[in-house]
Amino acid sequence: MNALVIVPTTMWYLLLSAVLFTIGTIGVLVRRNPLVLFMCIELMLNAVNLSFVALGRRLADINGQTIVFFVLVVAAAEVVVGLGIIVSIMRRRSGVTVDDLAELKG
Repeated sequence: MNALVIVPTTMWYLLLSAVLFTIGTIGVLVRRNPLVLFMCIELMLNAVNLSFVALGRRLADINGQTIVFFVLVVAAAEVVVGLGIIVSIMRRRSGVTVDDLAELKG
């Protein structure tokens, strides 16, 4: 009994990364909820991370994984600060949109 084994190649990972990045981009352009917008930006960052890891593996180079490490550190700091600000604003006002947040400029 011969089983057909499909091995994912680098192209599969790059296509998945492109699809995830496209979904994140459409979410940023269409949605106005700050939390959804924030999640779409994180989705875009993770799509780029996936492409870095796939290409780093393909080229047998650790620099792609090193860049991903630094991107994840910056994304974690962004989540801590940004999510704290967004949650505190959404507690005070219900139904806040991104356009409402633009009025908070000093």
